[in-house]
Amino acid sequence: MSLMPTYNRLPVTFVKGEGAWLWDDNGRRYLDALAGIAVCGLGHAHPAVAAAITAQANELLHTSNLYRVEKQQALADALISLSGMDTAFFCNSGAEANEAAIKIARAHGHFKGIEKPEIVVADQSFHGRTLATLSATGNAKVHAGFEPLVEGFVRVPFDDLAAIERAADEHSSVVAVLVEPIQGEGGILVPAKNYLSALRATCDRRQLLLMLDEVQTGMGRTGAWFAHQHYGIAADVMTLAKALGNGVPIGACLARSEAAAALKPGTHGSTFGGNPLACAAALAVVDTMRQEKLVERADEAGARLVSSLERALSGQNCVVEIRGRGLMIGIELNCPCGELVEMALESGLLINVTAGRVVRLLPPLVISDQQIDEIATILGNCIKTWSAGAASAS
Repeated sequence: MSLMPTYNRLPVTFVKGEGAWLWDDNGRRYLDALAGIAVCGLGHAHPAVAAAITAQANELLHTSNLYRVEKQQALADALISLSGMDTAFFCNSGAEANEAAIKIARAHGHFKGIEKPEIVVADQSFHGRTLATLSATGNAKVHAGFEPLVEGFVRVPFDDLAAIERAADEHSSVVAVLVEPIQGEGGILVPAKNYLSALRATCDRRQLLLMLDEVQTGMGRTGAWFAHQHYGIAADVMTLAKALGNGVPIGACLARSEAAAALKPGTHGSTFGGNPLACAAALAVVDTMRQEKLVERADEAGARLVSSLERALSGQNCVVEIRGRGLMIGIELNCPCGELVEMALESGLLINVTAGRVVRLLPPLVISDQQIDEIATILGNCIKTWSAGAASAS
């Protein structure tokens, strides 16, 4: 094998996509309920994105950030308008966006005279696989084999405001809190309704930066442009990636107020970040989401999918909970269920299992009602078959 063995790949090769459908190299069609792990919010081969990429490729791909990039400025303006933030930095991935957030927090801390600034992060979180972002991640499996970890992170349980208060009391060098509004890799964990608003108040009172990792929850996934907007709060720093480019690699770190002034010329950068091609794709995504009202659609479609799943899984004792928001849905089962991924694949459905026993569904925002019901039917049958097999084996 010429590829490094960093993935346990499933036995399928996709060669074509359209909307929520993918076709493999044997011509078989699959319903995509994962969207490239929350990346293809507009589905596959969306004509607006394809046209934007084609037009930009015929004009200019890259110049570097030594010069003004017109579409980068336009994209920054669009995201600032949608988010209420002040400034944007563009990179290539969610991990890089979170690296920028970490550097902002440290620069902010140094400006305040704190020699070794610390950031509060949550258990079961996922922020990336670079050394800094895996150190921020609250998952021992991600850490394993890459020690020593980067210092400067204080870990607390997710959805536990009292733990954050204690951490700030015990660590005088804490300058920021970094959390996901909903934990994705952690198992689609939705915090209590007052968690983010109370966390905002705590950060304000203690003069800490509130940094929200919206890499998976952002760009309409939960039924708002950004998940924290459900709670009427603002972040000091927010990170985006995944669905921002609908498959073209692009990440963004947005900041406001003091955080927006933390990085100066020469303190951070990216060779490819915000190049004309990536920004053209992202602008097409934003424009299309507005025109097709896909943020509102995610809310409606998510409610329908949950209802369809509840009907399909009614009476199944193996189901602990169906949870999520918008089109970010997790089905927690009562024991590890990784084999469901291949069972669903064999049935023509793409899903994912995270945190060992949570089926994760992240379908495209363009999913139709008929496709939603089909997801529930296929997955319901798979879980029933899996549950029956697990019961007979025990």
